[in-house]
Amino acid sequence: MPKEWIINQANMRWGLNKKNKVGAVSEEIRKCAPRSLKEWEEYYYKNVYPKEHLKNLGRTLYIKISEVCQAEIESVTEKDCIDFVINLVISRTFDGYQSEIQTIYGQLQKVLGVKIEPAPDEWDRGYNVDFFIKVKNKYIGLQIKPAGYAYIPQIINEFEFQKRTHQKFTEKFGGKVFYVISIKEDKKKVIHNPEVIEEIKKEIKRLEKEQ
Repeated sequence: MPKEWIINQANMRWGLNKKNKVGAVSEEIRKCAPRSLKEWEEYYYKNVYPKEHLKNLGRTLYIKISEVCQAEIESVTEKDCIDFVINLVISRTFDGYQSEIQTIYGQLQKVLGVKIEPAPDEWDRGYNVDFFIKVKNKYIGLQIKPAGYAYIPQIINEFEFQKRTHQKFTEKFGGKVFYVISIKEDKKKVIHNPEVIEEIKKEIKRLEKEQ
């Protein structure tokens, strides 16, 4: 498993599985509609790339791992690791906290004129909600994302799951969950999607009218 992880990380780093390297495999396998692995293998080597091409990609990957990665690993010192852990736990946590304050408390709370509170851990884990607004006995959820989040592969994979958890939040607590996108401009965090403010205001008014 550790070996596979190393190979996979290197493969993604150098993009050796991209369309321009191995072809549009998702489209090609649909064209082929194979009934067996052998049928797909024969189709690929005949219509997309020959086997030797994949072998060459594998050789390239080996060179990257055995030479580039190896050299990078050997250059890492104990001090590098200590500095990384300290920076991760102290500096980056503080930066994230400041970002939350500047984006949420500093802007949203002021504009909306309502109290915005950090979500409890179980809401964060169970509903993907970072903050909440209480309206009577109902709750509106907020999730903070960096600009460009929709193009991050991990987020794309998680997006549908998050939609389902947000729906569960709405069903249980009555209010919708909104994405607030944060972007850095001139060393200051600003809301990248200001239109969400009006959407949140409408949701507050809707909940206020409900009995």
